Amino acid sequence: MAREAVAQGREAAIRQLRDAGLRVTSARLEVLQVLASGDHFDVESLTAAARERLGTLTSQAVYDMLRHFLEAGLVAKFERPGWPAVFEIAGPRHQHALCVRCGRVENVVHRAPVLPGKDLPEWDVSDADIVFKGRCPDCRPVISAAG
Repeated sequence: MAREAVAQGREAAIRQLRDAGLRVTSARLEVLQVLASGDHFDVESLTAAARERLGTLTSQAVYDMLRHFLEAGLVAKFERPGWPAVFEIAGPRHQHALCVRCGRVENVVHRAPVLPGKDLPEWDVSDADIVFKGRCPDCRPVISAAG
């Protein structure tokens, strides 16, 4: 729901912020608009992209915004071992593909595996995530040519 609302433009983003109980600022709107592009952004790349349109914006301000957006359910965070975490607009359930060479992340619509009820009888398992790891199209030729 959040992805669609933010993707519909400024008015929808304003409504999302207000519905989440967050103050509407030009910086928050811009960060949401950058995230609405559908890419995965680390804090530095998100700050740089938003700063291009705003003129000034600090990484600390973006960290603070992202914390509030996470708490409000507007964005999702994906941890990449060995690289900074990336953020995206919260949306329908999906998995991720991670390039082990450059850290690129892409969304993958894939059903999670069957939960292991009988293998973990004392657990209350409610969900599972899959991360597909490999080389992205940009890194495959580099590795193949070198190796």
